[in-house]
Amino acid sequence: MRRSSRSTRTPANLSESVHQQLNMYVLAASAAGVGVLALAQPAEGKIVYTPAHVVIGINKSYDLDLNHDGITDFTIRQRQFITSAMGTSELSCFANESSNGVAGITLFAKALKQGAGIGHRRVFNRAYQMVKIQFGNSATGTHGYWVNVKNRYLGLRLKFGGTTHYGWARLNVNESIATLTGYAYETIPGKGIIAGQTKGPDDISVEEPGAALTMPTPEPATLGALAMGAPGLLIWRREERAESTQ
Repeated sequence: MRRSSRSTRTPANLSESVHQQLNMYVLAASAAGVGVLALAQPAEGKIVYTPAHVVIGINKSYDLDLNHDGITDFTIRQRQFITSAMGTSELSCFANESSNGVAGITLFAKALKQGAGIGHRRVFNRAYQMVKIQFGNSATGTHGYWVNVKNRYLGLRLKFGGTTHYGWARLNVNESIATLTGYAYETIPGKGIIAGQTKGPDDISVEEPGAALTMPTPEPATLGALAMGAPGLLIWRREERAESTQ
């Protein structure tokens, strides 16, 4: 009878402690691998900022395409009415879609300062006046939050692609004449934006993933112990002492 040329392999009888250490090492290696992958994930969101210098004069308007998709999202408009008895000069901002909105209160848009938060907690309406100036025999007065201000921000809510985004438009206003000096929006759906913020996560300097892995690589048993926490570390120390005694 011909014997098989293949050598017969006898399964190695590993002690229970060795099995335990191997299992802990696998768990630790898997956890370390997941950690490296998590550190290597790039930031997906960013703020798209557009500088501008647009003067919106008497009876003029500006169509604001906040996300640069070729569709007007908001219109900032100046209108003046003068009769023999009175006159009215108005500056207003309104959304071109009902799902969009301008941050405000009562009848007027808020003139937000730099650093103010813009997000779901604010009240947004489709249209708001910014400045209303009345003069004449029957009524005289100036109303609104945008009376002779510089570097103030409109809070904007924009919906596209089935998601909600927040942004801002920065303006200077003299009487009811406005100058648009820039605008921006957050690309991450639902995430708020800070008035005046021009940089997002992609522009933040973060520590390289390798910087968190500069510690000396421990032995397999130590990795396993770390995976189990304090109980695993105690087990490894006891086994190490037993082995040294043997």
